[in-house]
Amino acid sequence: MNLRDLTYLVAVADHRHFGKAAEASFVSQPTLSTQIKKLEMELGVSLVERNPRQIMLTPAGEQVVERARAMLKEAEDIRGIARRAQNPEAGSIRLGLFPTLAPYLLPHVVPQVHARFPDLELLLVEEKTEVVLQQLRSGELDAGLLALPVQHDGLHMEPLFTEEFVLAVPTGHPLTERSGPVDLSVLATEDLLLLEEGHCLRDQALEVCRLSGGRERRGFRATSLETLRQMVAAGVGVTLLPSLAVQPPVPPSNDVELLRFAAPAPHRQIAMFWRSTSAYRGLLPELAQLMGDLPEGLVTAPAAA
Repeated sequence: MNLRDLTYLVAVADHRHFGKAAEASFVSQPTLSTQIKKLEMELGVSLVERNPRQIMLTPAGEQVVERARAMLKEAEDIRGIARRAQNPEAGSIRLGLFPTLAPYLLPHVVPQVHARFPDLELLLVEEKTEVVLQQLRSGELDAGLLALPVQHDGLHMEPLFTEEFVLAVPTGHPLTERSGPVDLSVLATEDLLLLEEGHCLRDQALEVCRLSGGRERRGFRATSLETLRQMVAAGVGVTLLPSLAVQPPVPPSNDVELLRFAAPAPHRQIAMFWRSTSAYRGLLPELAQLMGDLPEGLVTAPAAA
């Protein structure tokens, strides 16, 4: 048994197709099939159930794949240790971010990270908050950027910045006739468009509704900020957008106007998390500093400890 054969088996489990698994493994299909058959002969048990319509794992195959994933991860960690021994700032860091932050933050920080750590491979994973936390605890991710509050027992937390929300309304909305920032109480008479369940921004917006007396627009829940933006442009309602989502390089919309809130404005706090035992714990604090070092005026730095 060797790691290469286990890699082939995991690829079959992921793709449920020998051809696609071979392509993902950069080998020919006969080579992959032959190696898996050799693995089955070595173990004395069938791992893959082959039929013309569908490739399935046998019960034993499912168990072997589960162990194989863990072994392959440990092997990759060993390679990472060796790379870091040669160059502490080399290797691959898997960073998780949630969808209403990733596309708006990354353009501001990735160039700086690459300039500071030219030998570091930054693998970006966009998932909802609960998935990022789960993968962070299981070791599938090395660090995660999340909005507070989150349950982070056993994880180190590094505050990055505070991001205010703005009120997005259709062009010509009565609120645009007001001068200066608007009070949170204006939401009490508005239909607020929100994201679907599972997005932390939805929970944050619901908390704003609770404080302001606002209400959610019934019968509609968006899957992304861009959908919310388009629905506001269509005059369906108003919504809250994070400040980074309305700043360059995000283009403005001629059909949406953005209103600032009077202090204290609703906001969310962003922090970076990692396991205290992480092999990258010496490098992650500097990476966190780069993630929070944004152009002046975009966000608010965390208060000094």
